[in-house]
Amino acid sequence: MATPPSREAILNLYHTMLRTSRSFSSYNFREYFVRRTKDTFRQIQAESDPNRVRNMYTEAAKELSVLRRSAIVNQLYGGWRLAVEAVEKEKEPGEFKTRGDN
Repeated sequence: MATPPSREAILNLYHTMLRTSRSFSSYNFREYFVRRTKDTFRQIQAESDPNRVRNMYTEAAKELSVLRRSAIVNQLYGGWRLAVEAVEKEKEPGEFKTRGDN
C-alpha cells in the first residue's frame, strides 16, 4: 500500500494548478478553473482517509496536465477582453504617477 502524499507535495500541486489556472487569457475560463482548483483542494484538505487523499491527489495531478494543455490553447485563441477585466492605463514616457492617480 502506497503512502499518502506529503503536505508539501499537496501544496506544491495546489500552487502549480493555481498558477496554471491564472494563465488562461479568457476571463471566464480563468475564473472557473481558479474556483475549481480551490474547491478540489478544500475537499482534499477535509478528507481524513489516506487512501482517498492519495486517489484525489493523483486525479488532481492528471488534471494538471490537461489544464496546462488547455491554457496553452486558450492563450493562442484568447479573444477579446471583457468589461469586467481591469485594464491598466499606459503611461506616456516621462509621465510620473502622482498621489491622486490610482
